[in-house]
Parts: sequence; structure tokens; C-alpha cells
Amino acid sequence: MIVSKDDIPQYECDFSGGGGGVGTRNGGSSGAKKDDAAHLHQFVMHASLDFVDARVWETTNMHLRLVDKFNDLSVYAFVTAGGTRFLLLHDQRIEESNIGVFFHDVHELWLRVSMNPFHTKRTPILDKTFDLRVRECAKSHFP
Repeated sequence: MIVSKDDIPQYECDFSGGGGGVGTRNGGSSGAKKDDAAHLHQFVMHASLDFVDARVWETTNMHLRLVDKFNDLSVYAFVTAGGTRFLLLHDQRIEESNIGVFFHDVHELWLRVSMNPFHTKRTPILDKTFDLRVRECAKSHFP
């Protein structure tokens, strides 16, 4: 998930499979359990933004590492110099170095989109190429 400095969600992606295009969430025909999990994941991500805002003042690094845990869910964060927050929620054991490289790769992709004069910080990122490249980054860093 990418959230602007003004707490406006710009991009959301589910890497767990099952389709879900740009700005969409998996759900619908998969049943109520999957829908409940999607809502829980969103709740955990939004609740972790408070921890991200607090952690920013504790370090000079852009990669904030683990910022929140809820049951078996872990939230990692990355903050740009302009205050845009990148969040990664997962329930598996992932090597810390892979998460850092993933965030840097997505940050480069995000910079290309944000430098587009037709894109504003208050609008969601709906570019299918951006979504495809983020998914490719996830596949390469989280096999």
C-alpha cells in the first residue's frame, strides 16, 4: 500500500494471487472469509500508520523495518523524503534484506509516476504498467 503524506491511499495491491487489478481488492466470489481477511488487512495497515508516523522521528533511514505486528501479520514500512509511506503487510517469514530491496525498487517506480506532470499526489495510481512492475518486483523478491 502506498499512502500520501496527507493520508490519501494512492495504491493498493494484493500479492496473494487471485487477480485483483489496479486499485482493486480480492473478494466477491471467494466468500465471506476472504472478504473478512481483506477488511482485517486494511484495518491493520491503516492502524499501523500511527506507528509509522512515530518511527519517522526515531531514525534517519527511509526503510523503517518492522513497525507493527498483529497476531501473525507483520507490517513493514518505508517513508520517502516527502513523507509518502509505503507499507507491506505479510504473514510469512521474509528475509529483511529482501523487503528493503523491494521497497527501493517500488520507490523507483513510484518516483517515475510521481514525476509525471499529469499525476497529482491526491489521485490514486491507476497505471497498469506501474501495477505490473510492482507485481514483478514482488515475485522476484518474495518467491
